[in-house]
Amino acid sequence: MDKQLPSHIAYIVEKDEDDAEAKGFWREVGAVWQHKSGGFDLVIHPQISVSGRITCRERKDKPATATQ
Repeated sequence: MDKQLPSHIAYIVEKDEDDAEAKGFWREVGAVWQHKSGGFDLVIHPQISVSGRITCRERKDKPATATQ
């Protein structure tokens, strides 16, 4: 893997099973880099236990915050 930024971010979406109408809580668990051949490398953040379904979304740059 090189020093490029990840192409995607990996999340676990946790939902309240008792409330089908409630939105899920998206918890970032890792980063994803796409290979030139079309495959992916998924790196889970250290010290995170993951179970359930992992959802990967394209990374969006966060807006810069003004410092004063």
